[in-house]
Amino acid sequence: MRNLRIVASVEKLETAESLDPTIERVQEIVDSVVQPQAVRDVLHGVAAGHPIHPVAVLFPAGAWIGAGVLDAIPGNHKAAELLVAAGIISATPAVLTGYTDWSDLSREQQRVGIVHSAANAAAIGLYAASWVQRKRGHQVSGKVLGYLGLAVLSGSGFLGGHLAYRQGAGVNATADIRRRFPDGWQRLGLLDEFPEGRLLTAEVAGVTLLVYRRGAIVDVIADECSQCSESLADGQVVGPPENPCVECPTNGAIFEFTTGEVVSGPATAPQPRFDAVVSEGMVDVRLAVRPE
Repeated sequence: MRNLRIVASVEKLETAESLDPTIERVQEIVDSVVQPQAVRDVLHGVAAGHPIHPVAVLFPAGAWIGAGVLDAIPGNHKAAELLVAAGIISATPAVLTGYTDWSDLSREQQRVGIVHSAANAAAIGLYAASWVQRKRGHQVSGKVLGYLGLAVLSGSGFLGGHLAYRQGAGVNATADIRRRFPDGWQRLGLLDEFPEGRLLTAEVAGVTLLVYRRGAIVDVIADECSQCSESLADGQVVGPPENPCVECPTNGAIFEFTTGEVVSGPATAPQPRFDAVVSEGMVDVRLAVRPE
């Protein structure tokens, strides 16, 4: 079955360089306003383990859908008006989390995302106008504006789905490693092949691993950043010697070597970590078992 024509139109947005000047201006605003990093981590959803923007969207979308249902039933204009207002108020967290996530996406994703955000802004504007008309007693025009807002919101939701499911925005780029890496111990290489204090990569069973040696201790995590899919090998080692971390050179996310956990976003999913043992000058690794 062929895709709908709208899919091809959305795909064209990914290469629409005409959007780049706007993206750069908005990026500057977001980066200057959403500070410090601790606030960004909350808005990214680092503590939650995945982006919280999709959850934040449920509140305004649910309120406005409910308003649309009530508008179709006579005698519910007061309840519908309340839901319209609730949706406008609850849109703020959705906007903040959305722009924070958007600011750390790739340029192709940002191009779709900036149109997605513009559609959301239009929907909010339509619902604001709808609420004003309702308060003035103009129920018919209030309902019409509300349904127009719902239509625009639905189109924006389609763009959001494209971002997440076609472009992979916000997904864990390393999720398949646990399925692909074989069970049991696998040979990594000679211990002498990994000088101390350097970020090195090694491929085991088709998976590229990031290796960091501290004397007799060998720390191993997946090399592909869980947020942006780029290699961590060109990043910097940060943190105290007893608990070293690696900073992604592409997005600045920081991961602990000893646990793979996210120290600082925009990543929300941890890096897959591997147990390593040294025996007779050889290093073997296995995928670490998740704590129960």
